Amino acid sequence: MRDARTLLTPAGFESVAATVTDNNPDMADATAERIVTEALKYVAAAAQFPTVYIQPSKVVDEGWHALILHTQLYARLCEGLGHFVNHFPERPGPERHDPNVLTRTVALIEQAGFTVDSELWTGPAKPLVGVAANCSHTPVPGGCGPINPGNCATHGGGDGE
Repeated sequence: MRDARTLLTPAGFESVAATVTDNNPDMADATAERIVTEALKYVAAAAQFPTVYIQPSKVVDEGWHALILHTQLYARLCEGLGHFVNHFPERPGPERHDPNVLTRTVALIEQAGFTVDSELWTGPAKPLVGVAANCSHTPVPGGCGPINPGNCATHGGGDGE
């Protein structure tokens, strides 16, 4: 299995984890590190499977937000992964919630070679910890997936099957 933490330098990883704890002052450092690790796995899977609509859990989204705030680090990360993974936030809305999206996301992260920290991949009603992030991710009109390629697969490795 791949180690997602190696996608960043140790200093970069520590800086992103510190951003998570800065935004969530009551959070333990170890929890912030777990969240950033899962966010890295999410970004790697999104880059590897750009036509599949996936999204992070609310908790993992906190780590993704922290990554994005480190713009140069995030740009280098995405460049190294082969695709820039855009963030299309919306306020959470139950009418847009796809009950299968987290299952699909976890499956693609595993297909990308990572082991998932399942405690951090729960639905909106069962988060492991509270986080500051408060957005959901839906495809932009006419597009789909975090990279917005235009033609969306519904599951699997982005092959449309």
